Amino acid sequence: MKIKKLSVAVAIASTTLLPALYGPSVLAQEPVLEEVVVTGTARARAEFDTPLTVTALDESDLNKYTSNSQADILRQVPGIKAEGGGGEVAVNVFVTGLPSGGQFAFTPLQYDGIPIFSTFGLNSSAFDVYGRNDLGIERLEFVAGGASNLFGAGSVAGIINYISKTGSDDPESTVQLTVAEEGRTRLDFATSGPLAAGSNNYYALSGFYRYDEGPLETGLETDGYQLRGNFKHEFNDGSGFFTIYGQAIDDVAQFFLPLPLDPNQSRARGNDGGTVYTVQTANADRLTYQTPDGLYTTAIRDGVKTTGGMIAFDFEKEMSSEWILRAKTKLADYDHEFNLFLDGDGITNQPLSQEDYLDVRGFGTVGVDDLANASFTWADTGEALPADYLLFGNRILDRDRPATDFTFETSMSKDFDFDNTSHVITIGAYLSRAEADDTNFITTYLAEFNDQPRLVDLTVTDVDGSLTGTAGQSLVVSRNGLVRTNGQTADRTISANRSALYFTDQIEADNWSLDFGVRLEQIEGDITNPGTTSVSVDQSALLGLGPNEVLTNDLSFVSALDGSVLRGEVDDTAIAYSIGGLYRLTDTVNIYANASSGFFFPQLRSVRFDPTGRPGPFTEEEIIQGEIGVKYDSSTISGSVAFFYTELNDRQNIQFVNDGMGGVETIANNTSSETKGIEVIGAWYFADNWRIDANFTYQDAEFTEYDGAPGNIGNELTRNPAVLFNAGITYTSDNLEVSLFNSYNGENFVNDANTIEVDGFNLVGLDIGYRFDMGDGDSLRVGLNVFNLTDSDGITEGSPRQGSSQTADTFFIGRPVLPRRASLRLTYDF
Repeated sequence: MKIKKLSVAVAIASTTLLPALYGPSVLAQEPVLEEVVVTGTARARAEFDTPLTVTALDESDLNKYTSNSQADILRQVPGIKAEGGGGEVAVNVFVTGLPSGGQFAFTPLQYDGIPIFSTFGLNSSAFDVYGRNDLGIERLEFVAGGASNLFGAGSVAGIINYISKTGSDDPESTVQLTVAEEGRTRLDFATSGPLAAGSNNYYALSGFYRYDEGPLETGLETDGYQLRGNFKHEFNDGSGFFTIYGQAIDDVAQFFLPLPLDPNQSRARGNDGGTVYTVQTANADRLTYQTPDGLYTTAIRDGVKTTGGMIAFDFEKEMSSEWILRAKTKLADYDHEFNLFLDGDGITNQPLSQEDYLDVRGFGTVGVDDLANASFTWADTGEALPADYLLFGNRILDRDRPATDFTFETSMSKDFDFDNTSHVITIGAYLSRAEADDTNFITTYLAEFNDQPRLVDLTVTDVDGSLTGTAGQSLVVSRNGLVRTNGQTADRTISANRSALYFTDQIEADNWSLDFGVRLEQIEGDITNPGTTSVSVDQSALLGLGPNEVLTNDLSFVSALDGSVLRGEVDDTAIAYSIGGLYRLTDTVNIYANASSGFFFPQLRSVRFDPTGRPGPFTEEEIIQGEIGVKYDSSTISGSVAFFYTELNDRQNIQFVNDGMGGVETIANNTSSETKGIEVIGAWYFADNWRIDANFTYQDAEFTEYDGAPGNIGNELTRNPAVLFNAGITYTSDNLEVSLFNSYNGENFVNDANTIEVDGFNLVGLDIGYRFDMGDGDSLRVGLNVFNLTDSDGITEGSPRQGSSQTADTFFIGRPVLPRRASLRLTYDF
């Protein structure tokens, strides 16, 4: 099957276009050679002349692709698989050939060359929870591998960098109204210009407010705003500038998890015969119980909540000695919560009949009809459930995660000529300090199996005294839908101090370029991990316990802090090398290659304490990468073909897995992997106003080591498809813009054991816009954007919390892509 699909994809790529270096970035009808890359480089230069894989998306691309989240943009980047099934935030990003649970573990997310958060792995929140894109973004640059990524936060797997608009002498403003299906309204604005005519001071402001009841209706809303801005001063003598950036955010976004699907991986039908789009429900937002510290009410209505902001400073100055001094610094402070529904109760994780629910939890006898002694009723009305209604137990995980982050980078660069070559050498230093808390509460509830389900109460009559010790007594299993008061399961605080020194040289000659660099980095982590214990708490008054009723232990005991604390410090030092070279064979053909030996530091949340209270080993993960390819660029066709190799050794693979008792535990497996592949990227201007563009990635990735599960050696990397393919066609005239584009995500396995495979799927997008001239340089664009045009329900992942134990017998737990959604956009430029 994979060979067949690979052949088809290669045939399409070969017959429709030659591979292109720039992927979707060439959608603008401008010469590719005029595009420059600035992310992580000392000298800006054309992408075509860079010995690296570079992708750039301009403002029109970003507006066209964006529908729900950054995944809509990042999935267009060659070599990146981006999953957006969770909604607006916490996008899962997979870089070709690298095993990951998703999010941004291998790819720092930057705005204007400054990381939005400096250190991944203090908790599991993705970088994109701290900031949102808006109309103030000028372009996206993704630079993969090579010396460029030795700068700044550093990552030899690539850096995602969004570059903001700054003001110019020509003032410009945009207001955009978006109205979408399923109750979405969003208002965006961006404005920029000089502070005064003829001055060297410029401003840019942007922001949005939006309200959304979808795209999956749960009764819980997405609501909030963000403001971004910058002030730029250019020195009178033209020697440089400084820019001050600021951001303020107050936002709540709902997050969607996997849910029960049919075994064939399509959406299931609920008890009422309707399609089950989500088992998340506002009916669970008021679950409350006693703890030793007082009442606790789930914060699920707040979803992924972020308030706070950052301020940053960017400085560049050409000194009298011809050295260029650069400095960037940022201070961020966020109150952040990540409250989410899980994908099952941690025990069966499957919809069950009422009889099976009793048997599995020990309230009945297998093979015996126990329903006569059980009362299943709606929690809101007290009415009895129909006997054939399936049940689905689930959990809410509330996570309070305030975080602060400070980064500073400074460098000195100098241009000089030596022996018919020009050099730009750069010497720099990077410092950061980040700290984040992670306080977790878990709450288990019982619901029907329907879309936006109602909660269910369950009382069992103890006929013979085997359940309660008293015959005839009623055992309350679920009250107000509450099944288990799991309580507080974690209260960690983790901080990281990072410091790095780097040296790079960009060398240019008539027919060739050579980049090389080295980076030395140290990390120090401080971990505070309070202990927990199970405490008996009287819930009878709160839950309305009757005189002949008794609560289960799950409702009578709560996890709480026990006063003990484990504290530990870890540190590590690592070095990275990188080299890249390019030879200009002709005016239209370049040959390039790059190689690097680098590292990732393990996520600090993976550190475990031994029985003596000491933190476990903390050693860098080694990554070796190599790439060789050819680039072609003419007036109508531009492209590249590249072969790549990736090797990652001693990877601490972090997984959140059910503990089998309703809780969640963190599992860290030491793994190594190897990947070989080919990447083909291209664009073809085949007629006036028409262009086809595409990119294709094939990878053969497998585990080469797997501590604790040697049977996984040789298996494919989880959630890493062998084939990724994007293709699109665009028509652009003076007033009309039409784009139809498709992303293909190949079949892949949902767990490291490779026991369950999900099918490949296509995700089609459509964007149409017509621009009306309003006079005086103003214009009004009326646009239609459709996400998932064919309403595909392709599966982005299985149930990560079930790990290798996941099955797909009666139901398959998985997360489909978000359903089709059309948006109307009115954009006024003035």
